[in-house]
Amino acid sequence: MPFKIYIYVISVLLSTYALSGINFDKIMKKNKPLEARIIVLMLSFIFGYLLTNFITDFLSLSKLI
Repeated sequence: MPFKIYIYVISVLLSTYALSGINFDKIMKKNKPLEARIIVLMLSFIFGYLLTNFITDFLSLSKLI
């Protein structure tokens, strides 16, 4: 499934964009912006992976119906 790679990249970018609206600097300790960016990056990959799996599972199930 080569289209799954495209869906994965789009969903990671979309989740990164969505997470950029959250101010993680207030949650983290002071003067730790690098750690906040790493958390955003990790969460982006996690949410992108979950969204990709949801989309591909939904498309495969919709073919069965």
